[in-house]
Amino acid sequence: MLFFRRRLMRNKFLSFTILIAFVFSSNAFSQSSTKAKSPARLAAEKITAEQMSDYLHFIASDEMEGRDTPSRGLDTVAKFIALNLKRWGFKPAGDNGTYFQTMITSRNVADSQSAEVNGTKLVYGEDFLAAPVASSVNAPLVFGGNGWLVKAKGIDSLQGIDVKGKIVLFYTDGLPRGVTFQDFRGKRGEDWADPGTNARIKGAVGMIAIGAKPGEVEWSRARSQTERGGLTIEKLRETKASQSIPTIMISRKVAESLFAGETGNPLTNPEQKAFEFASPKSASFSVTIKPERIPTQNVVAIWEGSDPVLKNEMVAIGAHYDHVGINPDAKGDDKIWNGADDDGSGTTAVLSIAEALAQTKIRPKRSILLVWHCGEEKGLWGSEYFNKFPTVNIKNVVAQLNIDMIGRSKKPGYLAPCDTNLKPGQKPCNEELSDENSIYVIGSQMMSSTLGNVTNSVNNSYLKLKYDVRYDDPKDTNRFFFRSDHFNYAMNGIPIVFWFDGVHEDYHQPGDEADKIDYLKMEKVTRTIFLTLWEVAGLKTRPAIDKELPPELKQR
Repeated sequence: MLFFRRRLMRNKFLSFTILIAFVFSSNAFSQSSTKAKSPARLAAEKITAEQMSDYLHFIASDEMEGRDTPSRGLDTVAKFIALNLKRWGFKPAGDNGTYFQTMITSRNVADSQSAEVNGTKLVYGEDFLAAPVASSVNAPLVFGGNGWLVKAKGIDSLQGIDVKGKIVLFYTDGLPRGVTFQDFRGKRGEDWADPGTNARIKGAVGMIAIGAKPGEVEWSRARSQTERGGLTIEKLRETKASQSIPTIMISRKVAESLFAGETGNPLTNPEQKAFEFASPKSASFSVTIKPERIPTQNVVAIWEGSDPVLKNEMVAIGAHYDHVGINPDAKGDDKIWNGADDDGSGTTAVLSIAEALAQTKIRPKRSILLVWHCGEEKGLWGSEYFNKFPTVNIKNVVAQLNIDMIGRSKKPGYLAPCDTNLKPGQKPCNEELSDENSIYVIGSQMMSSTLGNVTNSVNNSYLKLKYDVRYDDPKDTNRFFFRSDHFNYAMNGIPIVFWFDGVHEDYHQPGDEADKIDYLKMEKVTRTIFLTLWEVAGLKTRPAIDKELPPELKQR
């Protein structure tokens, strides 16, 4: 018994010694930059709430028109960022010695449209809308239910019905019942498919979707979207005609005439299964298009490091400077989605960090790569483009720090207008918004233990914000890991950290205004990120990738 006691005591002592050594080494990461008089900390303290308020009130002003990709407002903000980078002495790292990495957006806009259903000519804008895909289709009609294929849930809406050579009429209002985005596993077109893809693969020659009644907000929004055309980025997703199926949307009024006298009617039974019409029906439609090509850009700069060897490596820091633009169909007088928090706050934070770097008496050892990404709201376009067609040696990027929404906070006792009159089981819309001294941190430990330790140790030895990691989970149903620009860096083998304040009442709403930002919180979070950046830039060796991303996080 004494032997086991001594052995137990030795094991406890050894464990304690290891723990102390780990804690000491973790704190050692942050000792240099967080000391009161260190150059890095003095520089961090030049990042102020007042400074960021000035920048953000410009970036998220109505004059920037919501910074859609592409738009003149986005271009204006890009020039504003570049102007300051030049004043502060940053090295241009875009195309041809500029701060801009140019990419070309392209879209096809419908030039003329005509449609006829069961012998009745339809009026554009009132009876039907047309997707901007060049087409000329004349074929029999079948009803295809909701159209979805989701093998994980045993769903194939077109099973048992012959759609080859026909136009398929669909009624769908979002995902099928019981299906979530988690069910979209495997290969598109084999394991799962949206209605258009499902119909095309099974041989349909056209598709008709049933929309809202003309005059309703949904119909107006659909018309606005189709007339603007579907944007893509050239070199990223060059859509071939064979990958799209000619599509129109018909009004409820037209749909009602089609289902009159039929035993099945999705307008009264949304779960209606696919069927062939009792009395044969046909449709025809024709669309001609005209192409448009519009440039847009990432903004890219480098602050060169001081170490003659390590300066060849870079720590990347970034934010997306776009938002969703103007919605002419919005209720109320405010039609501009200013995106002050999403992601004017991150845009401003990176700009303030750039200014702080320019004011330091010494430089970090590694170089700092700053990238303001466009098109995040369209599907992470800017970060995908930068990782596939980098303007720097992307293999020399040792980590990427992503800032996307850090400006809002839930005050003690705060109750927003949207939190009143809740329905049974409904969550308050600000329930998961972080408070004045907390921020969500995602991904810091997913690929590199070293990066995670630096991230935590800097915060613990400086302002001691509450780092909430509830979303740092491969099974996060919100899928936040997939929803911002760090994702494309992670897919490129670069360890990442993502700071995020949480979804709130004004997320993707016109109320996301600069006057609602908690600038003191922004100051604290941005200063902490600045010192984290500095510490990573000063590591003796680049953060080792000692963990493999979970399978759930490898496919967006």
